[in-house]
Formats: sequence, structure tokens, C-alpha cells
Amino acid sequence: MTEHHFIINPAAGKTDRTLSIRAAVEAAFRNRPQPWRISVSAAPGDCVRLARRACEGGADVRLYACGGDGTLNEVVCGAASFQNAAVTHYPCGSGNDFIKIFSAPAAFRDLGRLIDGAEAEFDLIQVGERGEGGCSLNICSVGFDARIAADMNRYKSLPLLSGHGAYVLSAGLNLIKGLHAPYRVELDTGESFDRRQTLVCILNGRWYGGGFNPVPEAEPDDGMLEVLLVRAVSRFTAAAVIGSYKKGRYADYPRLIEHYRCRAVTIHTPRPTTANLDGEIIQWDGALTFRLAEERVRFVYPRGLVWRGIGRAASESRARA
Repeated sequence: MTEHHFIINPAAGKTDRTLSIRAAVEAAFRNRPQPWRISVSAAPGDCVRLARRACEGGADVRLYACGGDGTLNEVVCGAASFQNAAVTHYPCGSGNDFIKIFSAPAAFRDLGRLIDGAEAEFDLIQVGERGEGGCSLNICSVGFDARIAADMNRYKSLPLLSGHGAYVLSAGLNLIKGLHAPYRVELDTGESFDRRQTLVCILNGRWYGGGFNPVPEAEPDDGMLEVLLVRAVSRFTAAAVIGSYKKGRYADYPRLIEHYRCRAVTIHTPRPTTANLDGEIIQWDGALTFRLAEERVRFVYPRGLVWRGIGRAASESRARA
């Protein structure tokens, strides 16, 4: 019998929701025979340890990441190498971006539907060497966008700021600091680009930053990565095109934004650089490779929802507009 393990990040969102989540779990399992338990993380990175420990016994386990996208990232990283584990998201964060690929993301807050959910296998981005660099279920970025994400983690705790509001504030302040830096980007297709870039975005999912949807047609189960290379641009140009970038209209700016599909990307940088992995921030220098992992993630979602083709349909609708 599957054990349902809820991993709560009390720092996710603006308030600690541990007590309300516990009450919801107790109510949901009152008339259900399945075993369940709750663990609460104590520090950044602790959800990785808790997820791994829950999987190590070998029994079938379903892990519920109770927090935001960073919490989901940690739980996925902890469970990635265990075939006995499935993962899902009980959203309590400020962004909750990955589940926006689904037709009704609010359904993930219905714990009953989530417990009785369906399962799909999704791709996973391996960052660096296996077991060392981390992973990403959703989106990785390097450059200007990663700096925005790093600062956003500080701003989203401010009163009256949503995840999107914190992103906009961070983007504005980073526009002032400067945009681009030198990178050499190598794709496993053989293409290489050695120049100044504003950002490099590597996508498995579709949404990030509290409302940015840069490649609407991305599919998390198609065995490919979507890559956007944004060339060096001025502050004026960045301010003019960011709205279109947000809406997935990268094709409107072919001289500024290039789109590629591949299975691995290596980024070389001459100085320490920030990378964003689903809201988790890492620092690195030298070379870092982002590739499709050997493992896939068993992801649970409320029955009746769909994800495949939704982004493509939206993209085609925008193109006709």
C-alpha cells in the first residue's frame, strides 16, 4: 500500500501554514485506509533530505511538496533516483509555476482530488554531474533572469507583494544594474555561440517568475529541452520586449531571441555566475551542463486535468492575434 508523505516547507509563501496543512491532511484521510505522515523542513535544502529518507525504505511512497516551486524542486531532487517514489505538489508558495501547465492548477489545492489523482511521467533536467549539481523539473535560467530570481527570493517576503509583484520589482532593479555578460553556449546539436548574452533560458515546463510563459508550446514529457538565447540588448530594448517575452512571443524578435531544441546545453562563463533552478539559486563558474536526466519523474495530478497541447494551442492563438 502506498504511503502518503507530506513534506512541508514552513517558510514558503508569506505565512507558516503547517497547522492548516496538518488539519487538511487529517481531514482528508479520516475515512481513507492509506498510511500517511508529515515532515516539516527545518532549513533550506532540508526537503531534499526528507524526500530521500522517505524513499530509502523501498516501499511505494507518494511525496507531497507542500510549499512553492523551490519546495517542489527540493522534493523532486530528493526522490529523482528512486523508482518507488511519485511526487506531487500541494501549492502553498507565492508562485506555484510548474502546475500552471495543467488545465486547472487550482485543483491541486483540493487534497481529496490530489490523493485520488492520476500519474504521468515527466522529463527532468540534470544540472552538472549526476548526484552533485542538482536538478530541475521546470525551468533553469542563467544571466539576467537568474539574478532577478535571486533577488526575488528576498523581495517576495515584503508586505503586499505577490510572486509576480516581487518578480517585477526585481526585474526593474536589475535593469538598472546592467543586463548582459559573456557566455559561450554549446548545444548537443553541434551549435555554439560565443558572445555576450542577456540570458539563457532552458525549459522543460512552461511557466516561471510568477507569470512568465516564454515558450508556451513546451511539453514536459517530449524528451526535448527548449532553449531561448537572448542576445545582448540595451535597457531600452529590454523594457520594450519583456512583455512579449513574458507572453511567449519570442518569434516576434528573431534578431534578439533565438529558439533551439536539444537534449543538452553547456554554458561556459569566465567569472562566477548565478543560475536559477526552479527558484533555487546556485553559484558556479567555469562550465555547467544542463541535460535531460536518465530518470523521469512520476508526477501525480488531479484526475480530469490535461497538460499536453494546452501551451501549443495558446501559442497558436496568440500567433493568429
